[in-house]
Amino acid sequence: MNTPVPSSRASARSARASASPARSVRASARSARASASSALCWLCCGVAAALLLALAAPAAFAAKKKPRRAAPKDEHIYLVHADRLRYDRYVNSEAQILNGKVQFRHKGATLHCDSAYFYEATNSFEAFGHVKMYQGDTLSLFSDYAYYDGNDEMAMARYNVELRNRKTTLYTDSLNFDRLYHNAYFFEGGKMVDGKTNLVSDWGEYNTNSKVAVFNFNVKMRTPDMYLTTDTLYYDTHTSMAEIVGPTDITSGRSHIYSERGYYDTRNERARLLNRSVLRNQGKMLVGDSVWHDEKTGISKAYYNVVYVDSVNKNKLTCDYGEYSDTLGYAMCTDRAVSIDYSQRDSLFMHADTFKIFTFNINTDSVYRKIHAYNKVRAYRIDVQAVCDSLVYNSLDSCMTMYHDPIVWNNRQQLVGDSIQVFMKDSVVDHAHVIDNAFSIEQMPDETNYNQISSKEMFAYFKNGDIDEAHAKDNVLVIYYPVDESDSTLIGLNYTETSELRMFMENSKMKKIWMPKAEGVLYPMSQIPPEKKFLPGYAWYDYIRPLNRYDIFNWRPKKKEEKTDE
Repeated sequence: MNTPVPSSRASARSARASASPARSVRASARSARASASSALCWLCCGVAAALLLALAAPAAFAAKKKPRRAAPKDEHIYLVHADRLRYDRYVNSEAQILNGKVQFRHKGATLHCDSAYFYEATNSFEAFGHVKMYQGDTLSLFSDYAYYDGNDEMAMARYNVELRNRKTTLYTDSLNFDRLYHNAYFFEGGKMVDGKTNLVSDWGEYNTNSKVAVFNFNVKMRTPDMYLTTDTLYYDTHTSMAEIVGPTDITSGRSHIYSERGYYDTRNERARLLNRSVLRNQGKMLVGDSVWHDEKTGISKAYYNVVYVDSVNKNKLTCDYGEYSDTLGYAMCTDRAVSIDYSQRDSLFMHADTFKIFTFNINTDSVYRKIHAYNKVRAYRIDVQAVCDSLVYNSLDSCMTMYHDPIVWNNRQQLVGDSIQVFMKDSVVDHAHVIDNAFSIEQMPDETNYNQISSKEMFAYFKNGDIDEAHAKDNVLVIYYPVDESDSTLIGLNYTETSELRMFMENSKMKKIWMPKAEGVLYPMSQIPPEKKFLPGYAWYDYIRPLNRYDIFNWRPKKKEEKTDE
């Protein structure tokens, strides 16, 4: 401010005016003006200062409202107690030597030991004998020796190490515990005990916060009912869930599981397996893109590209969804389901919407099974093909019964009826029974004419897999074309009506025929009445017949109006 300047000038002028009264008067006047001017300047400055204070007051108030910076955390290790403290540069020139009931405190953790070297300059210490570290009331670490770095919050425990976290205990000889990230690392072999679950491996880590452990190399997990081996395994002690991330073998009861990706619940004995895992049980195998298995209930489920193999009975099921119960002996598969029987020289392929297997009197000497296949059943083998709406196979009498429009083909022969029973013996067809509206057709080599037999029911008996004898009963109608053996030409059409018919075969050819009283007519080939060429109910279903093992998926229904082949 310039306020002192007018005052000094007035003083000078007052000194010069002392030689003349006039000057003195003028000087007094000037002095008065100068004093008034100075007072006015101070007044203006005071007003300006007041305005500045008034404007600055809200900002100052707001500044008081701002939170203060938190005080820096205390990172120092504190020595709580020691019976004796000394310094000996010949023993350790960088540390204080502590003996007797030594106790440290650092950031919520306390550590006890018999003796210690305290490196106060580096905020660390070495602990010897009966080392015990406690963090809260859920975590404790025991060892014979430990080194603790307070700056990194790292404890390095050695020899007879035990890390306890609630109900989980980790045993090892070398363990590093990172308090900052809650990770415990062991690298010279370790064993974890979690309730009834024991895990061992060459090295691994355990997070005391997330409760997840990772085991690597020579991993073995054992429970009272399960044994697992692998090279890498994740285990959650909170949920008792093991995560499989590499080739793994699991033995549980009578079941063996191989998986490279999946989960196993050790508490509930349940497995959820991925990546084409394989489940085996007493000669049976189940594999799928994903497999779910419950050891307590014995139930397994498989999804997508499922394969079930029964090597004892030499059959196989494939589908996109399947179930199997070991305790009940129940199996089911659906969604592109195929049954494959490979007990014979040529495999039999059968497709249906759904297959179900039921076991009776399980775990007894009188055990037997029933297999149900239903909705759009189609079967193919090189020498025999069949279609029907549903079928049941009963192992008690080795009988397979086909229901609802069954049709069976063998080479040039076709057999239909209301239902058809096929009886097996040593996995080979022994005899067959066509029940109600039985109709047998054989296509002649010229593919124009057909041998035909219709009756109420029919029986066929097989020998070494080939038909040996045929028997038709009740209301038997026959159309038969005898062949001239000299030139293999057809002699004519033989039409016969009788109550019973027996045919004896040899090398798939008729050897002789027997019937009681019969009425018949032989028509020369040139004089066959058109209406006599086909029996009532004749229909040739060759367009329905499965062509190969892949054609079993293509369902072709009967035509609404079957036309006779003229």
